[in-house]
Amino acid sequence: MSQPDPRSGFCPETKTFHSLRPPIPLPPENTRLSATSYALSLQSTSSWTDSTAIIDSVTGHRISYSQFRLHVSALAFSLRTETGISRNDVVLVLTPNSNRVPILYFALLSLGAVICPTNPLSTPSEISRQIQLSKPVLAFATSATTRKLHALRTVLVDSPEFDSMMNRKSSNIEHAEIQVSQNDVAAILFSSGTTGEMKCVALTHRNFIASTANFYYQRAERSSPVVGLYAVPYFHIFGFHYMMKSVALGEAVVVMERFDLGRMLRAVEEYKVTHLAVVPPIVVAMVKSDLTEKFDLGSLEAVGSGAAALRLDSMKAFTKKFPWVFVYQGYGMTETTGAAFRAVSPDEYIKWGSVGKLLGNCEAKIVDPNTAIALPPGKQGELWFKGPTVMKGYVNDPKANSETLVSDGWLRTGDICYIDEEGFLFVVDRLKELIKYKGYQVAPADLENSLLSHPDIVDAAVIPYPDEEAGQVPLAFVVRHPQSNLDERQIIEFVGKQVAPYKKVRRVVFINSIPKSAAGKILRKELKKISLPLESKL
Repeated sequence: MSQPDPRSGFCPETKTFHSLRPPIPLPPENTRLSATSYALSLQSTSSWTDSTAIIDSVTGHRISYSQFRLHVSALAFSLRTETGISRNDVVLVLTPNSNRVPILYFALLSLGAVICPTNPLSTPSEISRQIQLSKPVLAFATSATTRKLHALRTVLVDSPEFDSMMNRKSSNIEHAEIQVSQNDVAAILFSSGTTGEMKCVALTHRNFIASTANFYYQRAERSSPVVGLYAVPYFHIFGFHYMMKSVALGEAVVVMERFDLGRMLRAVEEYKVTHLAVVPPIVVAMVKSDLTEKFDLGSLEAVGSGAAALRLDSMKAFTKKFPWVFVYQGYGMTETTGAAFRAVSPDEYIKWGSVGKLLGNCEAKIVDPNTAIALPPGKQGELWFKGPTVMKGYVNDPKANSETLVSDGWLRTGDICYIDEEGFLFVVDRLKELIKYKGYQVAPADLENSLLSHPDIVDAAVIPYPDEEAGQVPLAFVVRHPQSNLDERQIIEFVGKQVAPYKKVRRVVFINSIPKSAAGKILRKELKKISLPLESKL
């Protein structure tokens, strides 16, 4: 059998790209081990075993790693004894970012409970649908979000009772987690996957262990811990897997409840932040805003962008304004437990336009979507991915699983990409129809259903529309009843009342009919052609 090319990782015989990273050691798969135990075991090898783990960006309150371990252990014990949570129980988490969320996640994972986090901005009807899909037995919410939950037993994370559970003295996390298997589901995250409807992505402890290991074994040697500020939510896979890797690497993380550019910049100055994890609109905001001149950002070393594509001109403008800071991006999905390709060193950071190289222990193919033939370096096709971070599957959705998970463990990503002669991945376009608004996934089908519920709308279709700050916004094509005077503002307000703020329709075009195939499928390519004149007028 031919060997992979040492420069690209491509094997001509199998048409498969192999990782150029050194093999990542993973624990034996049959070893009982939770993601919590694994991350904490790696943290215990740190040169700074009792350094700061978490910093509240507003109050400055710090939690050391020794305190973090005690809180996790105490909370796990309290939850097991006071709420009866046990292995494989699904629990909904509806809370904004706070110092308590990583402690809660680690405690729940140690018990073998299944974390099902959701966006606190979601509407009650959206959350109700998510509850129907995931079937949680308990919810964790705040006093502000609990009103969105109905008939579900709830623990308030911002209550004195929760603080008491975190600070209980008698606990033994090792005893609590004995039964956790690496192949147990650790989290269910909501995603639109490679097609339009909402799906529940089941990720295992093994998935998180493999993801965490890739960061740990590719870490750079440092004389002091990383101080990270991750302007991404913990309910998103970006925030979730960064939380896991930060503990494993013994990093200090500055936690912001919600993003605000001024507060973020102030936190960078005050806490000497070295690394930012952001979505592309934040990079754009840093480039354009004069606020950056008011703060000392000299501690910054690198800014990693993810969850959506970062434009090349934005990277160039950022580097011109902050020449001492590396800006780079990675590629991943909820279905791959976060990063699948990423840059790990300065010589990879400067490969602008790429999203880095394949993770260790992983494989990739570039497949022609028309012929299903795997392609060599430099050729564009659909990216297929294989490795220990690939999800267990979509919960109770055999059709979506059969479309996304193909033979021999391969995951179809739905993205058109190519891998160059040096093994760098470049994302070109999407086969799938998702809209990426500020890193959030917005499914056109959800918005189309909302539009079609209006009595004056005969037909509707939604496509992505380019936006410099948000990346993409939803553009709706609407067919009105002939006698209707429905206008753009009324439609935007109508949909806005039914969906979370980030899902709102931002532009409306009235049209006589929606172009469709003989089978009734919306021809979105035709709609995109119609939208091109709109762009030229901007």
